[in-house]
Amino acid sequence: MALFFDHAWFDAQLTERGLSRTVMAAAAGMSEADLTLVFKDQRELSAREVGVLAELLGVAPAEIARHAGVSTPVPGGGAEARIAALERRVAVLEAELARLKR
Repeated sequence: MALFFDHAWFDAQLTERGLSRTVMAAAAGMSEADLTLVFKDQRELSAREVGVLAELLGVAPAEIARHAGVSTPVPGGGAEARIAALERRVAVLEAELARLKR
């Protein structure tokens, strides 16, 4: 069981992006009832769900895991995380290159 789920942080992240808990649940492939259990520290997020929520909220999976509770798994701590970081860097570089070409 995850301990100390930071529901205020997650709600603030959702609000900042104009999203709702309903959208969060759907993106993670869980029911709203399951998400309610997560917010109440009665259900843990899986590593897959952590990864999906990181993409949804635009933060690193480790940040999601840190706010989701002390026992929350971080997806693919090794190569998977490095590949995701490289993909983000490439996207930033491509956007900057496109801007410079204008």
